Amino acid sequence: MIVGGLLGLGAFVLAVLIVSAALMDNARGPVTTAQADRPRGTTETGRPGTEPQAKPAVKLDRSLKKNTLYQVGALPRTRCPAGNADINSHGQLKALIIKTGACMGRAWKPRLEKAGIPFSPPKYAIVARSGRGACGDFPMRGSIVPYYCPSNTTIYASTSAMAKGKGDARGYGSIVSWHGGIIGMMAHEYGHHVQYLTGLSHTRQEQNNLATSENQRLAISRRFELQANCLSGMFMRSVSSTYPIPANRRQNLFYFFSNVGDWPGYPRDHGSPANSGAWFRQGWQRQHAYQCNTWAVSSSSVS
Repeated sequence: MIVGGLLGLGAFVLAVLIVSAALMDNARGPVTTAQADRPRGTTETGRPGTEPQAKPAVKLDRSLKKNTLYQVGALPRTRCPAGNADINSHGQLKALIIKTGACMGRAWKPRLEKAGIPFSPPKYAIVARSGRGACGDFPMRGSIVPYYCPSNTTIYASTSAMAKGKGDARGYGSIVSWHGGIIGMMAHEYGHHVQYLTGLSHTRQEQNNLATSENQRLAISRRFELQANCLSGMFMRSVSSTYPIPANRRQNLFYFFSNVGDWPGYPRDHGSPANSGAWFRQGWQRQHAYQCNTWAVSSSSVS
């Protein structure tokens, strides 16, 4: 989640915090893009004697439905061996988060830059228990989730909260004890950084400001969060052969993402557990960024 994550606890408060940032100043202009399937589960030179002429700046589309992001294609296969990190060890889990974060940069950077999207990596603030970041305390009160803060492009997380839970919020480790679940969640947060770089975050906030009801704002939030799930699926697939993620671990990931989301009694801002899982699988199976266009599908696919 931007300022939040996927579990229902604390998500409503986190959605409000998004308003604080998400500024992008890229040039803009229309490009065409294919439509996402519904988820099923050379430098130019002048004439002789003249100075080389610079390439014209690429015009980026920052819109929600036709964003330049959808032109980047599939992520390259990326080497990212995880090893045997224990999620209950702060040192081991933090090291894994930083290591795999670098892998995410190696995967996303060439594709974004090829499309003309300037790239810079996010920063990380990973603590054992709790801390205070630019977008508030982490984890938030009554929550375990990491969050991405666009005002300083930083991902904040508590290793103990994610692994073991906090208060009445169960940890991700109770869903899947394997570290891949938590890294999948961190790939979701990295997805929010990609949304920031491409202007999706800024345009989303503009739409949020124009919404006339809470239901409209929640619907916008769900499309935004489920898109980050899909981007996570794309990354996890790109490292599957070296992480590694064999068939049984792939099922662990599918199970994990199908067990986080908007459970009954919590704000409907992230999408149902079923749709949470479906959009992660969409990224994993379809692999191309245009297949993560949650803004162009029916409301039932992002409920």
